[in-house]
Amino acid sequence: MAVVSIWFLVLVALAGLLAPVLAPHDPTETNILQKYAGISLTYPLGTDQLGRCVLSRLLYGIRTTMLAAMLTMCITMLIGSLLGIMAGFFRGKVDGLLMRVCDVMLSFPAEVMILAIVGILGPGLFNIILANVLAKWAWYTRMIRSSVLQYVNEPSVQFVKVSGGSPFYILRKHLFPRISGEIAVFATLDAGWVILNISALSFLGLGVSAPTPEWGMMLNEAKNVMVTHPAHMLAPGLAILFVVMALNFLGDSLQQATTPAMYHHNKKGARPFAFHRRKKPVRT
Repeated sequence: MAVVSIWFLVLVALAGLLAPVLAPHDPTETNILQKYAGISLTYPLGTDQLGRCVLSRLLYGIRTTMLAAMLTMCITMLIGSLLGIMAGFFRGKVDGLLMRVCDVMLSFPAEVMILAIVGILGPGLFNIILANVLAKWAWYTRMIRSSVLQYVNEPSVQFVKVSGGSPFYILRKHLFPRISGEIAVFATLDAGWVILNISALSFLGLGVSAPTPEWGMMLNEAKNVMVTHPAHMLAPGLAILFVVMALNFLGDSLQQATTPAMYHHNKKGARPFAFHRRKKPVRT
């Protein structure tokens, strides 16, 4: 499943990069005379209410949606990793101050905070990325701090400390390689959530502005003709569904690879953490 998910995401990313070559039309070109045209060789997925090619907008929408999601995850993971490692390794006042700030940030629901930030700053791709980063960095900081605390007291790390190893050397050689797998799992599992958030904001009219092609914006435009032309919601809706599913499958597979003990199956194929029925006592 991980291999299939990786290949699917790679193909989607390549389709977005090669959109100028693969797209049959300009995604912003309008042609009212071809409004709501059906599937044909000229328009493989038909046209929308302005006569724009749905396939072209779908391909160019990969750039907007996945680029925003990847930028959001990279910035969030960078901030969360740096602060989480600092809090877990140095402890003391640094840890106390960062955890109190994280407590304040985590006291607000992420979705409400994102809506509030975008509502204040206004719609736009940069504001969406900023809102998602501000809403999620505290969660990553706390999770990565807990991962660092699992390894910082191990004998190998303590031996390097006693031997005079610098904090930078310990972080680079001993701690970061051990938590890098968990960081990858966090990023992969949460990337689908970010894509859903970006699409939801665009669907509500708080995301990218028209005529920029984006999957959530395409759903927003298709909802007005949902009864008369329901097929127009299938292309962007299925694109979001399959990409998020692939990211979730990939994250689960990475988690299974990094923590195999949690997913260990015995020879009989019993499920992990399953409750087995007790055998009835034999009457003599």
